[in-house]
Amino acid sequence: MKAVVITSFGGPEVLKLQEVETPKIGDDEVLIKMEATALNRADTLQRKGSYPPPKGASLYPGLECSGIVEAVGKNVTRWKIGDQVCALLSGGGYAEKVAVPCGQVLPVPPGISLNDAAAFPEVACTVWSTVFMMSRLSAGEAFLVHGGSSGIGTFAIQIAKHLGVRVFVTAGSEEKLAFCKDLGADVCINYKTQDFVARVKEETGGKGVDVILDNVGGPYFQRNLDSLNVDGRLFIIGFQGGAATEANLAGMLGRRLTVQAAGLRSRSPENKAIIVCEVEKNVWPAIAAGKVKPVVYKSFPLSEAAEAHQLMESSKHIGKILLVP
Repeated sequence: MKAVVITSFGGPEVLKLQEVETPKIGDDEVLIKMEATALNRADTLQRKGSYPPPKGASLYPGLECSGIVEAVGKNVTRWKIGDQVCALLSGGGYAEKVAVPCGQVLPVPPGISLNDAAAFPEVACTVWSTVFMMSRLSAGEAFLVHGGSSGIGTFAIQIAKHLGVRVFVTAGSEEKLAFCKDLGADVCINYKTQDFVARVKEETGGKGVDVILDNVGGPYFQRNLDSLNVDGRLFIIGFQGGAATEANLAGMLGRRLTVQAAGLRSRSPENKAIIVCEVEKNVWPAIAAGKVKPVVYKSFPLSEAAEAHQLMESSKHIGKILLVP
């Protein structure tokens, strides 16, 4: 089979489509013939050498996919050859075939094409596990997601609105903010021209939001704390702005704030299976009902993975970027 190989750590040009061995499946795994995979920021970090795959995972990038089951391990009961599925991966998505633990496989949501289904597993599992399972965001609360036009952001807006949450977003252009508004965001803040803390306070009568999902890290840490309501929860899933910061912790004590952080890729297959099960139970019905739609900006062939990475790093896109064999 063919796969996109990181030939050395560096810029997008190090990504090369090469002939490699087809992965062998274990007793609890399925082999998926790829229809599409989606890019994630983590892929660009892996390409640069700063986000190595977990032990035992595929060395090829790609954290989600859609496709058709081609083989099943002897312990697999739910899936059979020919099933149309999508899956959460620990790596290996930039390839024609991928082996994945059966607990990380999902049916294609009703009404969604096999191709577009590749846009859901990583964002759905990330947002559901952090914002809902761990931070317990619930109807009637206020939620701020940074990078509202990203894959994570466009999904988070839709599922939060569906569940009765007031949604705040930040983004860096009026075009992106308008897109977020069309998806259902209530308050759209241009972080380049507005102070998001002041805007959040203004829109909430000085109280702040209940949950924040942040991928910026250090530079936003204090400002995020300042934007939270009493009993507010900050969840950090990335450090695009840097990992180091100084903060005044007094506000955390006074307002009973919670700060959490977690990645998805390094979790155990058992833990991922729990998240995937919750996503199928809670998110898939919303997709089937048309309340959450895939947001796909552009598709590239696997051979143009470098160009796809260039687009992602330019931040010109809205939603997800797909690669197709």
